[in-house]
Amino acid sequence: MRRFVGQVAVVTGAGQGIGAAIAERLAAEGAHVVMLDIQEHVLAQSVERMKSMNYSVSSFTLDVSNAEEVEDTIRRTVETVGNIDILVNNAGIAWEEEFIHISDEHWRRIIDVNLNGMFYVAQRVARHMKLNGQGVICNMASTNGLVGEAKYAHYNASKGGVVLLTKTMAIELGPYGIRVNAVCPGYIQTPLSESIDSPETVGRYIEQYIPLGRAGKPADIAGVFAFLASDDAAFINGECIVVDGGQLAF
Repeated sequence: MRRFVGQVAVVTGAGQGIGAAIAERLAAEGAHVVMLDIQEHVLAQSVERMKSMNYSVSSFTLDVSNAEEVEDTIRRTVETVGNIDILVNNAGIAWEEEFIHISDEHWRRIIDVNLNGMFYVAQRVARHMKLNGQGVICNMASTNGLVGEAKYAHYNASKGGVVLLTKTMAIELGPYGIRVNAVCPGYIQTPLSESIDSPETVGRYIEQYIPLGRAGKPADIAGVFAFLASDDAAFINGECIVVDGGQLAF
């Protein structure tokens, strides 16, 4: 399928993991993808790999938690590539910590990146989309934004915020022709998840909680983002799509 020919897609946290998979999927379907990530070296490697596959990409380094930096980056993006048709708000971080031991610094950092950063990017991009009378914004939420999980109070709170931010954006931006949805992945094997959990822990988790009997892959999530960004989802707005192998079916 070539559903995004002639369109520009901005993807945050595009240097690795799910973000890189989404960027690749959108580019494979014809979009010019603007890849944004705070890790300059990781981003450069991902861009080089994409270009080696003859995909149309450009990139900027960005800390989504810095509102002024977001403002400047979105401005430069529009100046460079023109209209933004699709935004994938993917950048995020996580730590495993018991609630009573979470430091103020860790709490603020996760909220700053996962929730405030999503707001900063989405708002600045939505302002441009409003002028064009159309656009699609897809936010990265999580099953952790729908149900609680021990040792992730800060992460759970940030993703719960994303869920309600998404629904409110959909209500307010829909009249301008802008659709807003979110994806709620379950356990997905990425560099982030692998840095937190041991293989033994993952194995036990899969056996106990995931009916399909495996962890998700970044490509499993990329396909859902591509669907939501496409005209195939033209009447889907304000939804949070769970992609978890059946975990929340219990």
